[in-house]
Amino acid sequence: MGIYLKKELKNGAVIAVWEISESEKELLEIINKDEEDREEELEEISLYKSEQHRREKLAVIALVQSLFEEPVHIGHHENGSPYIENDSTHISITHTDKFAAVTIHPTEDVGIDVESIKRDFTAVEKRALNDDEREDLIEKDEDPEKMEERNTQLAIYWCAKEALYKRMGRHNVDFSEDMEVEHFNVKDEGEIDVVFKYPKSEHIVDEDGEEQNEEEEFTMQYEVFENHVLVWMVG
Repeated sequence: MGIYLKKELKNGAVIAVWEISESEKELLEIINKDEEDREEELEEISLYKSEQHRREKLAVIALVQSLFEEPVHIGHHENGSPYIENDSTHISITHTDKFAAVTIHPTEDVGIDVESIKRDFTAVEKRALNDDEREDLIEKDEDPEKMEERNTQLAIYWCAKEALYKRMGRHNVDFSEDMEVEHFNVKDEGEIDVVFKYPKSEHIVDEDGEEQNEEEEFTMQYEVFENHVLVWMVG
């Protein structure tokens, strides 16, 4: 299908989502029409055993290329975070089996994540949420609508923490201890506040002996569509 959603934000960021409905062959044809000099990228993708995984990676390339006038190439830092090799634009990437999504900004750090609300979030609830976040969860109910709302809530929690993790670009982050999502009500779209807690070794002590830089708060946006949750942040 190609571009499913595109937002050009007032802060200069662009959010774009690609619906992955094409075959692997069709995606390769789309990419080659834009730029044929992709041997290294395509060779790396061809090594994936899963055709679905290859389609997701190819959709990312097609999506990213659609946002630039000139051909661009995606590389990865040692920590796995993506960057554009021949452009200084900041980028964050995410994908599921149905959608690929990116956010870009000329100068600001960015983070984005997409997830299906049909996913089993049992492990996320146990390992990625803290006690306060778990207490905020909608109670389990036999009502399918209530359970879908609960799963949407869990998807927002997970995507928010994943987007923040990508934006911070750090190793050894504990999702339950180092990040906290403030209380929010589940809607079709909205804002959420997320706190990142820096390691104690990075705290700065001021002249009064008080530790500074203990935590930093960010505001994110989210949108729910096609049984998926998309969360992004800029800056």
